[in-house]
Amino acid sequence: MKKILLASALLTSGLMAPVQAADYVIDTKGAHASINFTAGHMGFSTLTGRFNTFSGKFSFDPANMTAAKITVNIDPSSVDSNHAERDKHLRSDDFLDTSKFKTAKFISTQITDSGDGKLAIVGDFTLHGVTKSIVIDAVKIGEGDDPWGGYRVGFSGTTTIAMADYGFKMNFGEIELALHIEGKRQ
Repeated sequence: MKKILLASALLTSGLMAPVQAADYVIDTKGAHASINFTAGHMGFSTLTGRFNTFSGKFSFDPANMTAAKITVNIDPSSVDSNHAERDKHLRSDDFLDTSKFKTAKFISTQITDSGDGKLAIVGDFTLHGVTKSIVIDAVKIGEGDDPWGGYRVGFSGTTTIAMADYGFKMNFGEIELALHIEGKRQ
């Protein structure tokens, strides 16, 4: 009983603050985040690449993961497969059609804490003008103070989407997305 009264007194006096959700911005300026992809190429090989321009934010409360919210905006014209001519084709109306579809976006709708730092992040992913619900299998990498006086938390996750689901003219099957996100607390 004394411990409960002491904890209540400390909380009330502000000496011991309860854990609360914090807002984070994804650190793309410091290149501490990436969105990568892997796709089959006509059944002959595997193509890898990334999106160089994206932004996002999320709220995170380690005591209540289900209350977290995530929003990520991707510039599809920033696709980079390390080959200029292929990237030009990927931006064409055969694939991303970046002259018509300027943004891809992910907005979380539900987050399930699976334990041991593992999360199932459900959300609406809009690509090529089509919105589908996807699940990102994620893991919390870590969190803590950074050397610049800030506080950071990091996650990695993967999901697979079908090209046919997003209406691409050319369809080579599935695309695996790998996300590596480090957020800086605001």
